Amino acid sequence: MPTLDSYARTPLGFFPTPVEALPRLGAALGVDLAIKRDDFTGFGGGGNKVRKLEYLVAEALALKAKVLITTGGHQSNHARMVAAAACKFGMRAVLVLRGNPPAEYQGNLLLDRLFGAEFEFLSPDEYFTLIDGRMAAHAEAARAKGEVPYVIPLGGASGLGALGYVRAVDELAAQYEAAGAKPPELIVLPVGSGGTMAGLEVGVRRRWKGTRVLGISVSRDSKWFQERISAIANETAAMIDSTETWAPSDIQVADGYVGPGYGIPSEGSVRRIREAAGLEGVLLDPVYTGKAMDGLAGCVAAGQVKRGTRVPFIHCGGGPSLFPFAKQLGA
Repeated sequence: MPTLDSYARTPLGFFPTPVEALPRLGAALGVDLAIKRDDFTGFGGGGNKVRKLEYLVAEALALKAKVLITTGGHQSNHARMVAAAACKFGMRAVLVLRGNPPAEYQGNLLLDRLFGAEFEFLSPDEYFTLIDGRMAAHAEAARAKGEVPYVIPLGGASGLGALGYVRAVDELAAQYEAAGAKPPELIVLPVGSGGTMAGLEVGVRRRWKGTRVLGISVSRDSKWFQERISAIANETAAMIDSTETWAPSDIQVADGYVGPGYGIPSEGSVRRIREAAGLEGVLLDPVYTGKAMDGLAGCVAAGQVKRGTRVPFIHCGGGPSLFPFAKQLGA
């Protein structure tokens, strides 16, 4: 019978990551707020994708891969950490990114360059039409050179990658138990590709059946995420021999907080970045966590999240993406 420990995992991150109370920010938003500091996972600049890559890179190594191929936006934390993993294990990284070639390499793009990644940029209008074919083409080009490619989906969002956040719930549960705290009522996180939320859904069903998970979309509409996340959660649960299943309606995703578009700061995200920095000395980012914190505030204001709810917020990282938006954030 397969369990979580049945799957190979390559240790990359520094775990457990801390849980930090944010009483002043929580009072401003109207909830009992804590933050799970997955921006402190460390490897390759840190972030939530490290947990997924521990499983995905283990599979790549077992296949003797020499090229890691993945995708994301200009300021993709995932792409940055894939590039770092390629360096660590003597591989090449090929990043097919959504966006036109940049005028300058700043933030995560700069770190991608330092990690020696190879780039292809696809215009935003053509990205969703071309991306699958372009990643397949890079994989075929690697095979033609005698190299074994390993293609990692957007955000590492797969059943295997989501195991990282099943494990994260075990870690979080141990931290709450050690502190003598009751399980939280609600876990809130940014949702950009869906794999993190899928893993959390499976994890809370295993450990905290009374806890809900709320994703705040930073990219797509809620219906798209409900279908995608439920499918990944079902795949992940089956991998560890769980009989639990998810329908799209079981997945709670709030949209309306994306702003002008994915990877573009919204007015709300800028406000929450300044608020978290000023009240708690915590840095959020304009692509993921700033929008998600704004979504949490909006859900409380709209009555979708009850005031006083005990909420751990998953900080998925993204600090490097602050710097390309210095003019907007510093205005």
